[in-house]
Amino acid sequence: MKDTEAQVCPKCEISYNENDVSASLNTCPGCGFHYRMEPMQRIAYLADEGSFSEFSGNLHSLNPIDLAGYEEKLSAAQAKAQMKDAVVTGTCTIEGKPLILGIMSFNFMGGSMGSVVGEKVTRALLKGAEEKIPVLLYTTSGGARMQEGIFSLLQMAKTSSAAAELAKAGVPYFVILCDPTTGGVTASFAMLADIIMAEPGALIGFAGPRVIEGTIRQILPEGFQRAEFQLEKGFVDAIVQRSDQRKTISSLIDLHCPGTDDKGCGL
Repeated sequence: MKDTEAQVCPKCEISYNENDVSASLNTCPGCGFHYRMEPMQRIAYLADEGSFSEFSGNLHSLNPIDLAGYEEKLSAAQAKAQMKDAVVTGTCTIEGKPLILGIMSFNFMGGSMGSVVGEKVTRALLKGAEEKIPVLLYTTSGGARMQEGIFSLLQMAKTSSAAAELAKAGVPYFVILCDPTTGGVTASFAMLADIIMAEPGALIGFAGPRVIEGTIRQILPEGFQRAEFQLEKGFVDAIVQRSDQRKTISSLIDLHCPGTDDKGCGL
């Protein structure tokens, strides 16, 4: 957007200059509504300057079930999101503390989890287990990428197994659920962390509210599946404003990894 363009908040319906929204970490300066955010934007406010180093960046999806038109969809998604697939993984530091960071993008085919997303998340979790470095994943997804058939569903077991290895190694695993986090991602690695946080207002669930209402033929409670509802029901541990996330993650690393020695963070 141009600097002079205004943005109307979908929550408070007040218009704000794009620069003001950007300066507020893509949140509404008035009511605090959290807009969706892309991986590089998150890295810029979260990681120490210049510390992020991507790994597994050369991986890209193929067409494992020879689905007609899938290659074209991938090419269009790559051009739109300026990414090879729906997640970026790398190492960084936060206030000098080492961290393995993975950030999903809803802009890439709805953040769907195909073979590459599953592989990159798995590698991040296993790298954390091997190198005794805490892992933080930002999730946003519509679920499994059905254009890859059974291969997409297999990623649920694959990533869950990697999360178990991280837990076995005694290395902390943190997740921040962003809007929306649904489907197979929710049903696997997104809900297996030691500490599960969410951004305000994020939609979190398996099936969406409209699908559930159509299935059970009942009116759902107000705010159903939003982060605040999930916090009340114990589905998430905390709701963390974007402006507080860097400080919160730094504190959690200190809490789970007191002191620093050559043995790393594992117990």
